[in-house]
Parts: sequence; C-alpha cells; structure tokens
Amino acid sequence: MHILEDLEKRGLINQVTDREGLEKHLTENEVTLYCGFDPTADSLHIGHLVPLVMLKRFQKAGHKPIALVGGGTGMIGDPSGRSTERSLNTEEVVQGYSESLKQQISKILEVDKNENEVVVRNNYEWLGSMTVIDFLRDAGKHFGVNYMLAKESVSARIEQGISFTEFSYMILQSLDFQQLYTQENCTLQIGGSDQWGNITAGMELIRRARENEEEEIKVFGLTVPLITKADGTKFGKTAGGSIWLDPEKTSPYEFYQFWINSDDRDVMKFLRYFTFLNEDELNELEKEVENHPENRVAQRRLAEEMTRMVHSQEAVEQAQKITASLFSGDLKSLSASEIEQGFKDVPSFQVGKEAIGIVDLLVNAKISPSKRQAREDVTNGAIYINGERQQDLNYVITEADRIDDKFTIVRRGKKKYFLIRYN
Repeated sequence: MHILEDLEKRGLINQVTDREGLEKHLTENEVTLYCGFDPTADSLHIGHLVPLVMLKRFQKAGHKPIALVGGGTGMIGDPSGRSTERSLNTEEVVQGYSESLKQQISKILEVDKNENEVVVRNNYEWLGSMTVIDFLRDAGKHFGVNYMLAKESVSARIEQGISFTEFSYMILQSLDFQQLYTQENCTLQIGGSDQWGNITAGMELIRRARENEEEEIKVFGLTVPLITKADGTKFGKTAGGSIWLDPEKTSPYEFYQFWINSDDRDVMKFLRYFTFLNEDELNELEKEVENHPENRVAQRRLAEEMTRMVHSQEAVEQAQKITASLFSGDLKSLSASEIEQGFKDVPSFQVGKEAIGIVDLLVNAKISPSKRQAREDVTNGAIYINGERQQDLNYVITEADRIDDKFTIVRRGKKKYFLIRYN
C-alpha cells in the first residue's frame, strides 16, 4: 500500500498541497521530509505523538525524516492556535528544553533494522547567527504584508493584538524549510492542522528565492488532523494535567492508564492514528469493541503499543503488574518504585519507623476522623493493610508491614487508598 493511501485509511491527512504530485514524488524518490517541534517545555506531550509517528511511518516507507527542534523559533513563539502572546523564555532555558526534546525524539524514533536514520536538528544552527539585516534582505523581502495578514494564525489575532515578534514567526519557520531544502534536499514538511499557513509560507519562500532558476521547484506540505475526543474533552488532558512523554513527569503506569481508559468511541481511531498495526489486526480489534466491549481488548492493546513505543517493554510489564495488583488486592508483590507510580495521587502521610497501633495510625493519618470511627472501621472490616483485611483492634503496624521498608498501603472501604511513608 502506498504511504499516502495508508495515511488516508487511518484518517491522518487533513490537508495536502498537491495530492497527485506528492504521490508521484514519493513513488519515484527517496524523499527527505521534516516536522518541527518548538521547545515550550522540557518534555513533549502526547499531542506531539501524531507528527512523531508520522515521521516514523515515512521512515518505514523508505523515506528520510528530519525532526527539527526549534531552538531558534522557540525563542520567539508561534502564534498559531493561540489568542494571547506567549511568555518569552531565556536563551539558556530554551536551549535546555531543546536538548531534552532532542534526546526524547531520538529515543522514540530510534532506528529499526533496514530503516533510514532519523536526523534530529536544531534550527538555532542558522537562526541564532542571523542578523536583522540578513533576515530583512534575504527573507522579509519575499513576504507581502497582505499575504501574511491573510494567514489564519495572524488574522485570528488582529483584533486581540499581535506583536511584530510573533507576526514574524511565519518567516522564521519558512526559513527552516528553505534551509533544509538547500542543505538536505528536504521537499516535504508535515505538521499539525494549525501549521498549514506556516508550511505554505515556507513553500512560497523556496519558490520566490529560486524563481530565477531554470530547475522546477517541487516542494509539498501535509498536515494531520486535530485530535478530538468523543466526549468533547481535550485530547491529552486529564484532571491531573497534561500527559507528558517524560517518565519523571508522567509515570509509565499513568501513561498506560491514560490509554487503557480510552472511550470505546475513540479507541479504534487512536489505534489507527498512533500504532503500526495492520488493517487485519485493526479489523479484529474493531470486532472486539463491537461484540465484547466489556473485555476492553482494544484498549489494552493500545496501552501496550503506546507504552512500549514511548517507554519500553519493561515499562509495559511494570504497568500491567501494578494494574493487576490493584485489581486483585495483592499489593505486597509491588516494589517501592511500583508503589510510587501506582499510588502517586493518593493521600499520603509521613511517620517514623516505630511501631504504632492500627487505631492510632488511622486517626493520625486522617484515614478515619476519630478514634471511635477508627475502631468501627476496623471491627466492621473496612480497613485493609497492604491488601489484607485487618479486624483486630489491637493490631500493631510493625516492620513486617513495611514494603521495601518504605511504604504501607492502607485501604478504607472499597476504593479509598492511603499511602503511609516512613522517615
């Protein structure tokens, strides 16, 4: 199947500048393409996964992807999709973010057998040393103000106001495409749907800067759709905030849980967007969703594929172990690091390592509001220590109840967990 046909079947093409021309170009050539990632934080989030996976799809089809980290454009800020100006970070912060993103991208897009290597570059290489005279003479002269005002990223901001700094972002991104076209023979730029104006501006700059050359200029642009969820909430957001690709910001267990909790109405779309499963596998999973949605087979497969891609197979197995332990109540099998992941968001209480009676612990840790209630909770069988029901009012929490000498997990009722941490 041709790469464009596969992308269309998966619903991954929003706009393309010349569908027939691009198909012919991709069929006849080993095409170099790029996608940009501005360093607005020290980690990418799952909203960046579609363009990352797109680069991987082209790589698997025999083409040469470039992931461009915006160490230069990140100093300015893209107005696309925003109603207000971005806060400007210092050069030191932006370059620190850029290095973090470069390492993340390199890991996720690591080279598989018989595939072209993914090149990761930083546009600070050419933008950082450019003078304002160079910018105005070599790039600015090719852009009419009316042309720029007509772009949605600018026109949407006219009433609220837009600084010259963000107004000029389009030209900087256009310079990226021109630079990669010149240096790497890069002829295709891909990006999110909000990047259409910037992508077509880059194509225009390449053509205008070379309009006196006899050789035909063949450059293309392609955007992926904005991801929406069936329930109307924003993709990639939870009550706890964004889902990051950095395991220190979003643990592999939390990452796994995000995908496994996908709505039945969304899971097949996500499998087509984000995974490399073939059409036969996707059709089988779709039947499972239709006939046995309670088994959540498709959600589990999605969670496994995505956690393996972003983290590792070991992370998949660890997330599955935590999930199974929470379901079965067998909490003693968990390690300290697994407890940190699985109980990250539950209330916690710090105590010393001296022995303490169960009633005193329940009151001191505010698990039960009073000693009377604590005694009732214990005798009624509502209290579990590390997954085991404890109904002895005289029970004392000792070293034997500490997992890895660091934690005790207390459960009150069916779902209320509390984490006891030891000094």
